[in-house]
Amino acid sequence: MAFITEPKRFLVSLFEAAVKAADPELVIRNHLPERPKGRTIVIGAGKGSAQMAAAFEKAWDGPLEGVVVTRYGYGTPCQRIEIIEAAHPVPDEAGLVASRRLFDAVSNLTEDDLVVALISGGGSALLPAPPEGMTLADEIAVNRALLASGAPISAMNALRKHLSTIKGGRLAKAAFPARVFSLIVSDIPGDDPAFVASGPTVPDKTSRQEALDIIARYRLDLPEAALAHIRSERADAPRPDEACFARNEVRVIASAAVSLEAAVREAQRQGVEAVILSDAIEGEAREVAHVHAAIAREVATRNRPFRKPVVILSGGETTVTLKGKGRGGRNSEFLLSFALDIDGLHGIHALAADTDGIDGSQDNAGAFADGATRLRLRQAGLDGAALLAKNDAWTAFHVLDDLFVPGPTGTNVNDFRAILVQDESGSGHGL
Repeated sequence: MAFITEPKRFLVSLFEAAVKAADPELVIRNHLPERPKGRTIVIGAGKGSAQMAAAFEKAWDGPLEGVVVTRYGYGTPCQRIEIIEAAHPVPDEAGLVASRRLFDAVSNLTEDDLVVALISGGGSALLPAPPEGMTLADEIAVNRALLASGAPISAMNALRKHLSTIKGGRLAKAAFPARVFSLIVSDIPGDDPAFVASGPTVPDKTSRQEALDIIARYRLDLPEAALAHIRSERADAPRPDEACFARNEVRVIASAAVSLEAAVREAQRQGVEAVILSDAIEGEAREVAHVHAAIAREVATRNRPFRKPVVILSGGETTVTLKGKGRGGRNSEFLLSFALDIDGLHGIHALAADTDGIDGSQDNAGAFADGATRLRLRQAGLDGAALLAKNDAWTAFHVLDDLFVPGPTGTNVNDFRAILVQDESGSGHGL
């Protein structure tokens, strides 16, 4: 087995393999629909939607037109599909305009027309479309409350679809009688396509009562206009068994599971065994970190449940319940908590990052940590535990120059965590 002399470079190579496995240009050409008799309209939303649009243009043999919305800075040139950029994770006016443009694109279609929906994570914030009685400010307030709540993404999106005129299958319903063919890059644990971007073209069975239960469970402080709407029957979303969805098709073309398997193959190519804990881990980021750290410690000190050298992989989407006013996303928070738990242990190196290239609202995808992270923070005059308490993991890794900043990747299959455990001396291992 190999001894890894440059752990950071090794971990980055695994991240790159995972992202490449979800590259739209590689996967979209394997999932093209049949050409329709009528028009082909492309719509889309998400952090990877512009790259998906460019890939679809390249692969499609025939006329097409359309519009997609992505996050600011995530656009890519397209010849026939218009790219709109809007705000994420908090919606803005540009997103409101984009939602209207998508409705315009699917209006007045016939049963001979085809709508291709390119959907990836992040679309919920990029498609604000408040119902009558609510304003964009109300939708922004709802979004802020959800982001601070610690609720899992499935719960967030179940609520969002009942406070929207575009989510929960409503965009696909507006396209009827045209057929809608949805290509989904999943950032949802379990890969339920109805929850990706709150399912603008994919309805689900989540009820309005379940949305009300989510508000109560997470003690969400929502605007009165939002509460009034969700208590009314007007908030009921379309059901999957409605006739307007009968001809539609949905395909998940990239996911965390596929990307983690690609990372396994890359680790093995470099001579290190790899194991996947799960591709669908949810929960509070710092608590999930405790479990990962406990496993890493067990491997480092007792060579169980996996033998060194090994890289431990996991995916999914953790959450952060905001209690402080620091900077940092869920991956950097996970990693700071992890670093505190492995303090002083040699031979453990970790990377946690969002596969879209951005963790939270900063420009980093995540960060690196090892058994000396907490010590180096102390030497820099910082208290790692205090920074974690105020949700300021970004500052910790910024000071240590351990932020991971790959830039936008053009895809989004959620969190990527890789923990390398090996004998630090490298004795007994080939280089």
